[in-house]
Amino acid sequence: MFELTGKTAVITGASRGIGKEIALKFARQGANIAFLHYMDADNAAATEKELNEIGIKAKGYECNVADFEGCKAAFDQIIEDFGEVHILVNNAGIVRDMLMLQMKEADFDAVISVNLKGAFNMTKSVYQHFMKKRRGRIINISSIVGLTGNAGQANYASAKAGLIGLTKSVAKELGSRNVTANAIAPGFIKTDMTDGMPEKAREAALAAIPMKRMGTVDDIANTALFLASDEAAYITGEVIRVDGGMVM
Repeated sequence: MFELTGKTAVITGASRGIGKEIALKFARQGANIAFLHYMDADNAAATEKELNEIGIKAKGYECNVADFEGCKAAFDQIIEDFGEVHILVNNAGIVRDMLMLQMKEADFDAVISVNLKGAFNMTKSVYQHFMKKRRGRIINISSIVGLTGNAGQANYASAKAGLIGLTKSVAKELGSRNVTANAIAPGFIKTDMTDGMPEKAREAALAAIPMKRMGTVDDIANTALFLASDEAAYITGEVIRVDGGMVM
């Protein structure tokens, strides 16, 4: 079940955190992995080594996903190195959290450029390839704040809400070509990002979660694995919350 042998996945932001766990999960199910990272060479090298030790083909590519031409060049190189692509996971993201009163235009633009436009850039790069092959999986990592909004995250919530709209639009455009597009909306997941939360904010978050715990990167990777598999062939345009019941 959830077998990915012989398939190639492109995963952005996979040198650490959720992206890395998705890459490892896919690799253990037989997928070859091409992953994108940016200004994270040491972690990327370690991730590439760990993936190759599983026994699949893996290679990291430095690319700023906010750069349209850079994404196209990276994808062209991936096709040259791997032959074809079956799965795209748009995971790369940054935060610039602050109340809108203090938020600068550059803070808003940076988050939109990476978290939303980056997904557009990579989807645009793979779009014709998937159309010609008449198959493909696109998985976008959104967030529950894209559904609810969140004080201090106007930029991040806007990008993640936009990502949901992008997912649904692409699902409608490519459905007839046997290409699915779905989004995962994580809640509070234990990562480097949430480890930096103030203690009071952490306590408030846990109080709002019916399961009374943070999620793990494995929870997100398991959901991504299902969506990437043949077992999810008739699911498209969906947003799957992985949040311990926080948003119902």
